[in-house]
Amino acid sequence: MSDYLVRGMSLDGFVKVVAIRSTEMVSRAAQIHGTTPNATAALGRALTAASMMGNMQKVENGSMTLQIRGGGPIGTITVVSDPVGNVRGVVTEPRVPLVEKYPGKLDVGATVGTDGTITVIRDLQMKEPYIGSTELVSGEIGDDVTAYFAQSEQTPTACALGVLVDRDLSVKVAGGYLVQLLPGAPDEVIDALEQGIQRAGAVTKMLDDGLTPEDILGQVMGALGVVFMETTEVSYKCYCSRDRVTKALISLGKDELTEIMNDGKPFTVDCQFCDTVYSFTPEDIRGILEKV
Repeated sequence: MSDYLVRGMSLDGFVKVVAIRSTEMVSRAAQIHGTTPNATAALGRALTAASMMGNMQKVENGSMTLQIRGGGPIGTITVVSDPVGNVRGVVTEPRVPLVEKYPGKLDVGATVGTDGTITVIRDLQMKEPYIGSTELVSGEIGDDVTAYFAQSEQTPTACALGVLVDRDLSVKVAGGYLVQLLPGAPDEVIDALEQGIQRAGAVTKMLDDGLTPEDILGQVMGALGVVFMETTEVSYKCYCSRDRVTKALISLGKDELTEIMNDGKPFTVDCQFCDTVYSFTPEDIRGILEKV
């Protein structure tokens, strides 16, 4: 089944909602980066959150970058989403050791750390990008996204994320939801939403039980109801290309390119977000030099 997300609104119009199935994109990221279970869960949660946030942004040709630095063994997590919700990501240290809260429950917070920040960079196709940053709350990422929206964008939000790594280290299920209160929401709507979130329980269990993104939002919204407005397929997608890498090489300047050419060996560039390797022969570098 392909990954997809759904966006909608409560029947009264006071709650904006989005939910996602992200199993395949998280599996692809784990395959590319060779992540251990804790790194898979941490990167997977970040990819899942970024996909929903990028899709909600709805700015043509824009992008949204989510960066998490918590001081934990995984280092920095960087994830980029396009306006559709397609994502790509990377971590500093993909081979972090296994840490569990209890048998069968990965401790993502210990892997990410709590001594640091979550930063959101929104490219809205304006002169300067919008940058917001808040301190990490738990390192579990869902809590941190919730706190970010409340503190940096003054939007009451609940974000829940889940990645279940199977015994064979494959990604069994991944997904999540994000709900936001719109201005003017009465207390009874807030109370009903809080009760729905508590009643729905953990995202991982709902996903493992076979619930779809639509089912999950149905559980969370309860009596508030939900009207689904858009369904979008999303995936792990990198926008690297040989042309882009060539432009990056040009930026190195004449002296450095000449040194690379005179070395007489093929020069390779690995994309940090995907498993594509671009190779340039000395003759290729000579051709680039002629363009400089």
